[in-house]
Amino acid sequence: MLWPAPFRGDKKVSARVVIPGSKSVTNRALILAAQAKSPSLLKRPLISRDTELMVAGLRAMGISIKETDWAWEITPAPLRGPAKVDVGNAGTVMRFLPPLSALAHGDISFDGDPRSYERPLGPVIAALEDLGIEIEHGGRYSLPMVVKSKGEIPGGALTIDASASSQFLSALLLIAPSTRDGIVATHKGGPLPSMPHIDMTVQMLRDFGAQVSVDKSANSWSVSAGALQGQDLVIEPDLSNAAPFLSIAMVCGGSITIADWPEVTTQPGDQLREILTAMGATISRGKDGLTITGGESIHGIDIDLHDVGELTPAIAALAALADSPSHLRGIGHLRLHETDRLAALTREVNSLGGNVVEDETSLHITPHGAMGKGLHGGTFHTYEDHRLATAGAVIGLVVPGVEIENVATTRKTLPDFPGLWQSLVL
Repeated sequence: MLWPAPFRGDKKVSARVVIPGSKSVTNRALILAAQAKSPSLLKRPLISRDTELMVAGLRAMGISIKETDWAWEITPAPLRGPAKVDVGNAGTVMRFLPPLSALAHGDISFDGDPRSYERPLGPVIAALEDLGIEIEHGGRYSLPMVVKSKGEIPGGALTIDASASSQFLSALLLIAPSTRDGIVATHKGGPLPSMPHIDMTVQMLRDFGAQVSVDKSANSWSVSAGALQGQDLVIEPDLSNAAPFLSIAMVCGGSITIADWPEVTTQPGDQLREILTAMGATISRGKDGLTITGGESIHGIDIDLHDVGELTPAIAALAALADSPSHLRGIGHLRLHETDRLAALTREVNSLGGNVVEDETSLHITPHGAMGKGLHGGTFHTYEDHRLATAGAVIGLVVPGVEIENVATTRKTLPDFPGLWQSLVL
């Protein structure tokens, strides 16, 4: 089904937006709360496909999660099998739940969407096998698979190559307090992507009472064995999901305010403040939240997005509407996300008349003129990738006739993107 992206042109906007909670924080909090010795209350969690898959997986293994108005109460219990877990196409679910399931008694089966079979999982499986966990995967080191859980993970020192996804490392650190001896994990391989997400994992472990030491010079993280304590948490808004909404002010003019933008956060999306300023916006803070005001035009940017790769589709959409070329570097790992994001962005922006050239680890975007000059309408395919859909919606603000294929994929991290978007731009 095609969704006509609302066209607004240069009609300025003035609005305040409440962004749903962070997927990254919500799913990490769920994993930690499931291991705690006392109940936890997660207030304003993200309710989306990815988090619902995580909740369903935890419930399948015996964790009680009670949903109330804008809160989840998690009551830990001994993990048990047999159980079947559907990971969908959620990276956090397919990588965080298997290590946790190794603490259960009984077989835990994992399966997911067809794309999940292609997404990298091998380093997590190999690390668990190094820790003595038996996993049936037919030698594929990918989904589908069965974790033959014995109720205990010995722990110890391990080496992992997390260059394809920081989630590999986070997955092991998150369950380290529940192992017998704790875990010392050392990364050996290419550059670690998305370091802010690893910092988020470390901070949240500490928030739940874990003892963590970090030696970034040695790419080593140590988490001691010990009891976690349940927490009463308010989940921050998802700052990466704020990117398309902030873009409205840059594309159409005027201002957008994001409510409850945290003063201090480990979320990679916080770097939008610096990135969008460099592209011509003005950013300010006030009692209502973080406000972005668009400039006369959008400026191209030469930037390494290795640590904030999830922002790439939004930045690429703005770059396609800029007044000068852009070079988005250090993002080769995005080829292994929900889809090959470099190939998909290149194909879809070019299908609308754009000029995007991809290489192994970067995108070169040369706009024909500011604010969509030279672009035309057409179908913008999403490849089951929520961030492709929102990128297409940004371009559609000033390019008439853009239709988003399968906009429903945005439910992965945004409960009702079409409704919220239309409320702001129509």
